[in-house]
Amino acid sequence: MRDVLVVMDPIESIKIAKDSTFAMLLEAQQRHYRLFYVTPGGLGMRGGIATAEVAPLRVRDDASGWFETGPASHRALGPADLILMRKDPPVDPEFIHDTQILSAAQRAGALVVNDPAGLRDHNEKLAALEFPQCCPITIVSRKSSEIKAFVAEHGDAVLKPLDGMGGRSIFRARAGDPNLNVILETLTGGDRHLAMAQRYIPEIVDGDKRILLIDGVPVDYCLARIPQGDEFRGNLAAGGRGEGRPLSERDRWIAAQVGPEMKRRGMRFVGLDVIGDYLTEVNVTSPTCIRELDKQFGLNIAGLLFDALEATA
Repeated sequence: MRDVLVVMDPIESIKIAKDSTFAMLLEAQQRHYRLFYVTPGGLGMRGGIATAEVAPLRVRDDASGWFETGPASHRALGPADLILMRKDPPVDPEFIHDTQILSAAQRAGALVVNDPAGLRDHNEKLAALEFPQCCPITIVSRKSSEIKAFVAEHGDAVLKPLDGMGGRSIFRARAGDPNLNVILETLTGGDRHLAMAQRYIPEIVDGDKRILLIDGVPVDYCLARIPQGDEFRGNLAAGGRGEGRPLSERDRWIAAQVGPEMKRRGMRFVGLDVIGDYLTEVNVTSPTCIRELDKQFGLNIAGLLFDALEATA
């Protein structure tokens, strides 16, 4: 039986009703794993060995007080450890450095979920383009002129940076939009930074679906995040309403296109974003929506994940 160590954003700041990492911790505790919270910034190396500053952790499903930690100490990372790497983007230099340390832990025998090399290599927006048969018409460029021409050609487009999350800095622009130049200046930093443009998918009004994969296999239900009011973004962080739905035949087809490759790369828990019939992102850093789907359909998605991890431990 391994210990479970979690690398995450500050646990005191999470919203437990929506936090998938918290669902995983509850499940691990239910299975009698010892839990340890890696203190923020606590990963490091000592004498070539990956280490972490960790505190014993107890969790409970109670919004008035959902965790307790004990005194922190240093430990070498190795075969006794199942490490949940659940830190939110951005995938900045500090995130990359943490994955490099976790790769050293992996070489020492730790089981790291998701695979740290995959987290480094796998930009969540660009990764979707590895499956062009699933995606809307898309362009990625630093050149504002090229993106502007794309918007003019397709009439209506969604523009976004490659390193955002939660719907931040996503713009909808139509041909002739007087704000398009300043949007492109903002996104590309004056043609210095890559940005993505995708043809606008009108089906967003019915929801941006999150499909969860465990070892490449989809959970039977997705969460449609439906835009509210005058907002075109469905992200829950942008005010979208979550509505659970059974997977459609097209959803399952997309999952079958993407799932085997994610499993091959060690991406044990993945979130696919699908609008209408099209894949828009492949989320591997800290996919969410476990808690909402569990509540709506009486599932235990974290239990399915731990079943899969234990089967291959």
